[in-house]
Amino acid sequence: MKSTRTILFILAAGFLVFSFLFILAGFTNASLFLTGIILAGIGFVLIFLASRIKTEPDQPDIVNVNVDLPGNVNMDTLKCKSCGGVLAPKDITLVAGAPVVTCPYCGTTYQLTEEPKW
Repeated sequence: MKSTRTILFILAAGFLVFSFLFILAGFTNASLFLTGIILAGIGFVLIFLASRIKTEPDQPDIVNVNVDLPGNVNMDTLKCKSCGGVLAPKDITLVAGAPVVTCPYCGTTYQLTEEPKW
């Protein structure tokens, strides 16, 4: 459908350019002026038809983000630093490439830090 719209807009532009030329030449000849008006009408009808054609929406991009934490993180023992509430995997989001935890109980948001392996 996008190609049809493009073709109609190009045809409309051609009709409008030629209608302008015919209207300019029509100041000496009435039949050329009438031809220019008709071409302009056809050009505007083509623009109207091209704008009424519906295009299919693009498929949304699906992005899957897998967070791989190099340290040992046990989700069942992960607790909020402020209130001590137990955090679930759905409470961890990725913001600007860093895992961020939002506590569902107190609303505290902080970056998840990794404990050293040694």
